[in-house]
Amino acid sequence: MNNPKTLLTFLAGALLALGVSGCSNQGEQQAPAEPTQRTPAEQPSQPRQAVARIDSKSGSSMFGSASFRQEGDTVLFRVTISGAEPGLHAVHIHEFGDCSAEDGSSAGGHWNPTGDEHGRWGEPRHHLGDIGNIEVGEDGEGSLELATDVWSVGTGDENDVIGKSIVVHGGADDFVSQPSGAAGARIGCGAIAPDEA
Repeated sequence: MNNPKTLLTFLAGALLALGVSGCSNQGEQQAPAEPTQRTPAEQPSQPRQAVARIDSKSGSSMFGSASFRQEGDTVLFRVTISGAEPGLHAVHIHEFGDCSAEDGSSAGGHWNPTGDEHGRWGEPRHHLGDIGNIEVGEDGEGSLELATDVWSVGTGDENDVIGKSIVVHGGADDFVSQPSGAAGARIGCGAIAPDEA
């Protein structure tokens, strides 16, 4: 390849070969990559959430909020209230998500799809809505938390909390009196709705 003419011929041939191979790929389009799809079992499970804003009823000055968060089979529940009289106040889930009545009566009775007697949370027989009592301090504030697998959030099943309401009562639940524990007036009510945040 010391001959310049031979070198030029070699280079011309190499460039021609590159041009032909480049042209042959120009008309070809690569198929787009298939999107990665997961089967329903592989989809990451997003927690479902619901909330309720508790407004005062029956002339009280209390207010509060409740939240429900489902993670797997467990629902994490928290309710907080402010502006209530110190002492124990019953809190229940009632059957209708309607708090329009001034006395909270539009929320209906305790949520009880299983048809059980009223009782204490965690004991063999109780309404699904029998949560228990919140202890309110001298500052008028109180809270209660629990975790359970007997409720669901946004499933549409019989145990779904959405479409019900949280009711706070003026007195304590005695866990014995039927059908609602003799807890007194409904001093707060909040409809439970999906949390879109």
